[in-house]
Order: sequence, then structure tokens, then C-alpha cells
Amino acid sequence: MSTTSQTPGLPTSARAGLLRDALLAADFTADGLLELLGAPAYAALARSETVPALRATRGDSPLETLVRLFLLQKPVPAERAAAALPLEDALADGWLVRTPGPDGADEVAAAVDVRPYGGPEGQDWFIVSDLGCAVGGAGGIGKKDEGVVLGVGGASTTLAGITVRTPVASALDVGTGSGIQVLHAAQHATRLTATDLNPRALGFTRLTLALSGVHEATLLEGSLFEPVDGDTYDLIVSNPPFVISPGARLTYRDGGMGGDDLCRTLVQQAGARLNDGGFAQFLANWQHVDGEQWQDRLRSWVPRGCDAWIVQREVQDITQYAELWLRDSGDHREDPEAYAGRYEGWLDEFEARGTKAVGFGWITLRRSAAVESGAVEPSIVIEEWPHAVEQPLGDVVRAHFERQDYLRARDDAALLADSFRLAPEIVQEQVGLPGAEDPEHVVLRQNRGMRRATRVDHVAAGFAGVCDGTLSAGRILDAIGQLTGEDPVLLRDRTPQAIRLLVEEGFLEPTGGAGAS
Repeated sequence: MSTTSQTPGLPTSARAGLLRDALLAADFTADGLLELLGAPAYAALARSETVPALRATRGDSPLETLVRLFLLQKPVPAERAAAALPLEDALADGWLVRTPGPDGADEVAAAVDVRPYGGPEGQDWFIVSDLGCAVGGAGGIGKKDEGVVLGVGGASTTLAGITVRTPVASALDVGTGSGIQVLHAAQHATRLTATDLNPRALGFTRLTLALSGVHEATLLEGSLFEPVDGDTYDLIVSNPPFVISPGARLTYRDGGMGGDDLCRTLVQQAGARLNDGGFAQFLANWQHVDGEQWQDRLRSWVPRGCDAWIVQREVQDITQYAELWLRDSGDHREDPEAYAGRYEGWLDEFEARGTKAVGFGWITLRRSAAVESGAVEPSIVIEEWPHAVEQPLGDVVRAHFERQDYLRARDDAALLADSFRLAPEIVQEQVGLPGAEDPEHVVLRQNRGMRRATRVDHVAAGFAGVCDGTLSAGRILDAIGQLTGEDPVLLRDRTPQAIRLLVEEGFLEPTGGAGAS
């Protein structure tokens, strides 16, 4: 199934280039919207709050017309639409539909949501989804149609931001939805494949690619990795239907397997689909179960032959979690008894599984021939990091695995023979009582990437402060010993552990050079 076919009930992409030209000519872009609406109304629109944007689009310019049509889903007079885009082509291809207006006036309305989306290098892209399915707002999506396809939300942009963006021959998006991950992958992957259980999602991905002017992808219908047979890839990404729910009411969010089995299955099967050195990156939910450490649960998911970095970003107790997704589907606006019944169903499911909370986060796998052969032990880092980070993090993720390779290849003697450089934008904080001669402790803090902070002793702080890539670690420790009167032999014995931590967390960068140790 390729981008040349059409999904029944959706627009055709045959003349999407003409529509794209019209949208760009009207400045119907992310930058154009910001200029027209202003920052407050633009931010409100991202939360699915439309009143400020309605107030800002009372004129009759082509841009205002397109905003009202495609973003606010308001009918407009046909003559206004004709001034903004090729009206008859848009009607014939299914992007617009005729609708009777007041007093029999000829009006048209959008058949789909078309939302400008700015690419990482200023590209003007468009995400096509079902009407009313922009993600956000206090009331959630409020859609209960089984095959509904969402637009851009926080989860999809998070995954796009953490994905490693090195040039690759092949990339696979599992559960593509409206196609945002394929758009990004098209910038650095030669061969694109996207799968989805929902054929309407594949249709929307086709429209998103065509309207964004991106080269075609192979679109395959089916669950998880079933449609790709034995193919392997250099990059796999997935923002799967990770919600842990009783049943599978909504294809776009509910996994349809018991508990967190869908996420577990996706992760475990990904290893065999990766080429050596390839990355698989997912968003996922996982259960926190009575009598089990959540880290152990996730460690059991990591497939053979892979390194892994798993970051838990948030934890919700089961009542918070149930309420979040009941609001998402609009159940909170139903009959109170029906809402209470659904709420009970969620809690019954969690109780039966011994689930006390649900974690949300990122999972990255990297296939390694050395790990597969047993030449080195796998690096599996599982951590909780709920703090603010700076997106995009793709380079940070890649560097994490490179640092793991570096540390595995060096014993303490080799580490002390190497030289290091303090990473950019690291600051030192000294904490102690006012007027005290010495600080109680010293903290190194990153202002970029993961924005980590780590507590160090005076030796590690001094060591990090003079690392500029010119002297080996051993020679720096010898100099510190002379200044402080500490035994250099003892310093060389106890400091490598601190150096390893600073390298692992990205405070120090190996320079690749080695001096006399």
C-alpha cells in the first residue's frame, strides 16, 4: 500500500501540490499564524481553545479565511474560499464540502483538519487529521469514534524531539497516526515505511506527506511489526496506543492488550527489527505493580543484543490516570452514572492486575553486535527524571550511547591516561551557610540537554574545572594532590569512579587524546 492509493471517505492527494501552493501563498504557515493571531491566541489554539483565534480572524483576507476553514472549522462563503485556494479542485478532491449557509448562501466547510507545522529547519509542513482532533484543551479530545485520527500533540512532538537524527538508509514508524514522525524521518532517511492498524490513519499520513511536499513512503496496514515481515531498519520510532485501559475503545490510544502488554511487546520485538547500530525509540506507559520494582519490570523488556536507556518522566496514581483518559474521551460530560460506571471499570482492571500507579516515559534501544556476541555486557540505564529538559534531545540520546561505549572500553588505568573537556554551559553552585569558610557541598549543573545536576566533592569539582583537553586525568590528579597535600596514589585509586559518573551523565567529554598518565 503506497501513497498513490486513496482511502475511501478521505480527500485524494492527487492535486495536493496545488493546494499546498495556495496555502503557502496565503502565508498559512506556523510563522504566518503567529503573526496574524498574536502569541496569546496562537498558544490558546494549541490548547484547542478557539475563541481568541475567532476574534483575531474577523477580516476577509485569504489567511483569515483559511484559519477559519481548517483550524476553527467554521463555514465560509464560497467566494471567500475561492479567493484563498483553488475552490473547485478542493471540492472535487474532497478537502472541502458545500454546506448551506444563512438564507441559502453558498458556503463551504473543511472536510479535514489541516494544521501548519514548522519543521526543525524552518520547513513549512501540514498535519492532516480528523476534524476537531487537535490535541489539547481542558476537556480532552472528546471523540469516541473507534477509527478517529488525531493531529499533533505533546506526545508526538516529544518523540520527534528525542529521536536520533543521523542519516540512515531506512526508517520505520509503527502506528503512524497522522504521519508527523514520517515527516521528520524523511529529512534523514532514504527509505520510509509506516504502519498502522487503522487504515484511516494511513490515509491521513498519505495526505500529510503530500500536502507537506515530502517524498512518498510505503504505507502498510497491520498491527505492530506484522506488516513488515522480516525487514530490518536503521531507525524505528513509535508513539503507540500506550494507554493502559479496560478494553480497546479508541484505536488511537488504547493498546487492546492486557495492561502494558502492547508496549512490552513492541519493545521486545523491536530488537530483531534493528540493523546493527540502529536505534528504536518509543513513548510508553508501564504499570507499577505491588511487590515489584518498576525498574525490574522494564529491564525485562529489553531485547537481547540491545543497549537501552529508559527514562521515566511522570508517575500517576491509578485514580489520576483513569480520570485523565476519561476526560480525554469526553466521558466526564456524560450521564454521571455512566461516568461512574466507566471509572469503576478502570479501577477494577487495575485492582485485578495489582497496579498501584502508571509510569510514562521514553524508551530508546540501540542494537549492538558486540552486545549480541557477548563481547561486552549490555548497558541498560533506567532512571527517573521528571525535571525540565531542553528539546530537541536527539543528539543527547546519541551521545549517551557513545559515552557508554567509551566507558565500557576503558578500565581505570586507561581512563586516567585519557584527557577530558568540560561540556559546554556547565555551572558550579556552592551551597552552605552564609559566611561559612567552606561550602557544605558543590553541585555541577547543566544548562542544556537533560539539565542534570550532580553533587561532587572538592576534588571532583577541581578536576572538572581544569579539564580543557590538554592534560591527562592522571596528571591533573597528581597536580591536585600536590596542591591539597593528598596522597596522589590514593587520589588515583578513588577518583575514577567520580570521573566515570561525570562522563556518563555528560558533564565531561572525552577528547580522544591521551597524555602521560
